[in-house]
Formats: sequence, C-alpha cells, structure tokens
Amino acid sequence: MESAFYFEQAGVGLGTDEIYRICLALKQLTDTHPIQRCRFWGKILGLEMNYIVAEVEFHEGEDEEEVEEEDVTEERDNGESEGEEDEDESPRSLYKAPQPIPKEESRTGANRYVYFVCNEPGRPWVKLPSVTPAQIVIARKIKKFFTGRLDSPIISYPPFPGNESNYLRAQIARISAGTHVSPLGFYQFGEEEREEEEEVESGRDNFEENPDFEGIQVVDLVESLSNWVHHVQHILPQGRCNWFNPIQKSEEEEDDDEKKEEEGEEPDYIEQEVGPPLLTPISEDLEIQNIPPWTTRLSSNLIPQYAVAVLRSNLWPGAYTFCNGKKFENLYIGWGHKYSPDSYAPPVPPPACQEYPNGPEITEADDPSVEEEQAFRTAQEAAALPAEENEETEEDEDDYD
Repeated sequence: MESAFYFEQAGVGLGTDEIYRICLALKQLTDTHPIQRCRFWGKILGLEMNYIVAEVEFHEGEDEEEVEEEDVTEERDNGESEGEEDEDESPRSLYKAPQPIPKEESRTGANRYVYFVCNEPGRPWVKLPSVTPAQIVIARKIKKFFTGRLDSPIISYPPFPGNESNYLRAQIARISAGTHVSPLGFYQFGEEEREEEEEVESGRDNFEENPDFEGIQVVDLVESLSNWVHHVQHILPQGRCNWFNPIQKSEEEEDDDEKKEEEGEEPDYIEQEVGPPLLTPISEDLEIQNIPPWTTRLSSNLIPQYAVAVLRSNLWPGAYTFCNGKKFENLYIGWGHKYSPDSYAPPVPPPACQEYPNGPEITEADDPSVEEEQAFRTAQEAAALPAEENEETEEDEDDYD
C-alpha cells in the first residue's frame, strides 16, 4: 500500500480499490503457500481477461519436490524410449541431433523467482511453469496478444513450444530483465562474490542489500541515468542468463578433437555469449532509433522537496519505477509487448529445400501394358532375324574360300 501511494503520486497505478483487493489477495497467497517473500509484479492486459502477477520466493527446500518429480518423469520417459529402441531391429540413422539447451534451475537465472497469476483479485492463484530457453528465443520472434486464458494455444510462426501460460512466463522474464532497476548503491555484491577474483564479472548473480546505503537525492536521480542500475540478470541470445555450452564433450570426444587438429581439421567451437554484468548503469542501454530507452521526471515540480523520481521505460511501455531517495519499487502495467518502431511482420519462412537432380536413371517409369510388351518382343525378334542371316552368309563365304 505504501508503494501504491508513491506510484499514485507519479500518476501510475490501478486505483485505490483495486490495489486494496490485490493486497488482500497477496495476503491470501502467502497464507496458503510457504512463501518467504511476495511482491506485486504488475498487471498484464488481455483481450478477454487480465492477469494479476505476483512474484514470490519460497522458503529453502519448499520448491524442490516439484523439480524432483519432473526429473523422475523424464528419467522414466528416457528409459522407456531406450527399451523400445533395443527391441526394434530396424536400421538406425547416424544423424546426431543438436543437444537441447536445458532450462536454468530453480532460484537461478530466468527462473530465480516463481510467479503466480490470477484474472481478478480473489480468484484462485495459478502457479506459472518454469521458463525454458527455447520459449524465450521464440517469444522474441513473435508478438501475440494475451487472451486471459492460460490454456489457450499460441498459434504463430515460428511455432511456440507451449501454451499461453508458457508465453506469459517468457514475457515476464524478458520484462523483468529489461526494466527492473534500482538506485546505485542500494544493492552490493556479497563478500563471497568479492573474494572470488577468478570469477568472471558477468557471472555474478548473488547480491544483497547495502546496509550503509544513505540514499540519493531525487534531483540527482532525475538528472542522471548513471544513478540507476539493473539488478536482474541480462538474458543472452541463447535464452539463458548463464551461458551453456551446447557442445560439451566427453573425454573420448576431446581425443577425437585432438586427432582432428593433428590431421588439420578444425574441431567444433562455439563462441561464448556474454552480456552486461549485474548492477550495470542504465545509461549504457542502447537507444531505439535515436529514442532514449528511459525517461525520467519529477512527480511534482511545484513541491520538488516532497516529490519522487519517476523512471519510465520506452523499450517496454508500461514499466515504471519510483524512488524517493531510499525506497524504490518496480511496476508493470501493459500488454506485455516490447516497443518496435516498425510495424510487426512475421518472419519469412525458410527457403524450400532444393530437389535432387532429375534424370532418366532415377525417373520412375510407368509399367507397360500387355500389348506394348508384345509389340516390343516382336520388334526384338524382327531385329534379330537379319542379324542371324548375315552371320549365316558370312559362314558360307568362309567355307567357299
């Protein structure tokens, strides 16, 4: 309710009545689940119904049971498929499919938090599934309006691997990674992160609140974007926050690579994707065709000593952040679409595969009829008679000589 008060000063919010109902719904959610931390993430608009989104963090060990169940089902499926392959004696293809990019584990990367949604405050909360890299990659290529029904299919090109609940979860991950910011110095890396000098800076994903944070003047927050930083990891083009090497090789495959190097062949290699590290100032964000990615303003120019700093994202319309110097909060209210200066157009399908060369040696011919076979045999016999007569005349001439 305090955050809603500050957002109301900034001209952003859902109204006092709806915010109060959402507050009661969040309290109901925390009473029915073992939740350690709960936050109102925002509201995503839909064509039929809207989504109220809650960002939660479970107590340690409470969300491991579901992961174990998923792993067990995957192991069963793999065992059944291997058994079926052993029984089948048909020839097998030598083609090796590329290794799928696994999803990030719970409490890490894009799956750092768990999200619950409901259509209206007071209705049952529904937990969204974890997001996979493939869903994020495809979500970047499509643009669909939400209907408000989690089980509705996503009909698009390229095909989206999942239904609306998966698409909603992917969009939430993208919006959080791009718009969740905080004042400079509010968060700091933990002591363990500082001691690990060998660790790459972009690999840091653990931070904590700075107890010595004294706050930043509201005027300074408005005048300079360098006083704001991202506190959610950047999502790589791969669809993960932490890069995964898809060609991780065993010892035997490494020996094969050494043999290839000796023979002069180049082994397989994929360059690692690197994104901006955590707590990077938003002043380094890229522009959108000469449009700044962020816009700052004061909530009131008449009484600036009591005003709050308001930060608006131009990349994700509907994402706002306020800060009164020490306290801040992020909120999103919108359609869940990223800003695009051009009209959206689906990607062009890939070119059709070229046909194999067509020739008489591989062209399938029609079977001849009985009459055609008899005519062919008659022609062969007629051609064979003159040849036999020529052979007989040649033999008679040899005997005469």
